[in-house]
Amino acid sequence: MQNTTSFAEALEAAEKLTLPEQEELVDILHRRLVEQRRADLVKDTQDAEREFQAGDCRVVGPSELVKEILS
Repeated sequence: MQNTTSFAEALEAAEKLTLPEQEELVDILHRRLVEQRRADLVKDTQDAEREFQAGDCRVVGPSELVKEILS
């Protein structure tokens, strides 16, 4: 059996916390989001470096990049 909590249930549970507990929860969630974004950025950077090393992409100038985006 899967133990899942809906967003509404999580919000309701958070509302039952004291104000200091709610503030702590917000701080914890914010730190976790920052860590997740950082991990995603590291992965994207590593993927891009692998693609570049494999020759799957090339260096282009800004004007060429804009031209490619707009076409």
